Amino acid sequence: MTTLTPLKPADVAERLNNRRAILIDIREPDEFAREHVFGAVHAPLSRIDALTLERHAGMEVIYTCRTGNRTGVNGMKLAACAGGQAFVLEGGLDAWKAHGLPIRADRSQPIELMRQVQMTAGALILVGAALGLLVHPAFWGLAAFVGAGLFFAGATGFCGMARLLAAMPWNRKAPRAA
Repeated sequence: MTTLTPLKPADVAERLNNRRAILIDIREPDEFAREHVFGAVHAPLSRIDALTLERHAGMEVIYTCRTGNRTGVNGMKLAACAGGQAFVLEGGLDAWKAHGLPIRADRSQPIELMRQVQMTAGALILVGAALGLLVHPAFWGLAAFVGAGLFFAGATGFCGMARLLAAMPWNRKAPRAA
């Protein structure tokens, strides 16, 4: 069984500066477009395979995501794609930024879709609970409806709120790869 070996941000930066390694960002396009490690190659987890990495043969493969959790959960799949020893940026993009290392950020890109879902669902539940307490108990139905939708999304993988938010005008901007 092959796993990913964790590397500290400074170690990753040194390997990248010496051109010994390639940093693969496995986040989705909307996440990558907004912010990523300067020089990282984008290969979304939802579409990654060994063929994606063929052009980087002979280089160490280091994976990253935002916090390191996604790479950890998918470590066996990612290690298999690398075809040999593979590494993970410990703490992901968040740790990289905490160490003051260079990133490329484009704040004109929309906030990541899953964060928008979390913010919208949280706001609707809060509003439903507040209105239920202050105006009429029937408003608790709003909180219950959103909660049921979140449960359904988790159980099935289909999130109607994400689909709705993706169609909003601020999310129509095409993500730019860099």
